[in-house]
Amino acid sequence: MALKTFNIDEKVYKKFSNICKENGISMSKQVEFFMKAQTAEEKKVRKKFLDRLKKIRKGKFIKISDFSKEFRLE
Repeated sequence: MALKTFNIDEKVYKKFSNICKENGISMSKQVEFFMKAQTAEEKKVRKKFLDRLKKIRKGKFIKISDFSKEFRLE
């Protein structure tokens, strides 16, 4: 493991630190997990999700040119 230094906003750091402490998790591991997810070469998506998405895209839709005029809340 290597020790690294980052410049992080103090408010963000304190808030995240408190969340980690309250949940008994390691802040450095959470940062490592984030970095791994961002640098992963291949994002894996479940086939079931892709099939549902394909079905939704084939659905019947109505065309709306101006949402605010069509669905005015009064």
